[in-house]
Amino acid sequence: MTTIAVLGNGRVGGNLAAALTRAGHEVTVADRTPGAAADAARRARIVINATPGAGSLERLAALRDELRGTLLVDVSNATTDGPDGLPADLLYPGSSLAEQLQEALPETHVVKTLNTMLFPVMTNPAMLTRTPTVFLSGEDLGAKQTVRELLTDLGWHHEWITDLGGIRTARATEAAILFVPHVIRSSGFVPFAISITR
Repeated sequence: MTTIAVLGNGRVGGNLAAALTRAGHEVTVADRTPGAAADAARRARIVINATPGAGSLERLAALRDELRGTLLVDVSNATTDGPDGLPADLLYPGSSLAEQLQEALPETHVVKTLNTMLFPVMTNPAMLTRTPTVFLSGEDLGAKQTVRELLTDLGWHHEWITDLGGIRTARATEAAILFVPHVIRSSGFVPFAISITR
């Protein structure tokens, strides 16, 4: 059992919290208010950033002391939205939210994952008709191994997990968010994920 704090109580955060609780972890969910987030982060071994990506950097940078020595799992994408509310462009072109977080939180192990799919797939990858892929980006091998174990708790098979390398590789997976509005407009809000087939 691991002590986990999920920052963000929307669809993504609630879905992850429920699944990780079912898997036997001790999970606390905090909303975006500074006091609640700081308290939850202070008591957790692993913190999951499920806050809206456009404000994540400011929120988490304010928790630098609470996140020191912690594993931060970042599942958010930082975008600007179009008139229809769907992602229109990247907030950090030439970089990524994960890179910005790692720079702002040098004593925290940031691992990017679960950001290339609609949220129901995060905790039920077998719901898709074909095998999905989940990616890992981060500098610390031990932190990525811990995230691998969490992913298996969420139903991801080891062979579905691809380690892309350092945190800089997160800019590639974060750019995949630009597919999302076009897929939704084409096919509706139907669960999907990126899959690497070989």
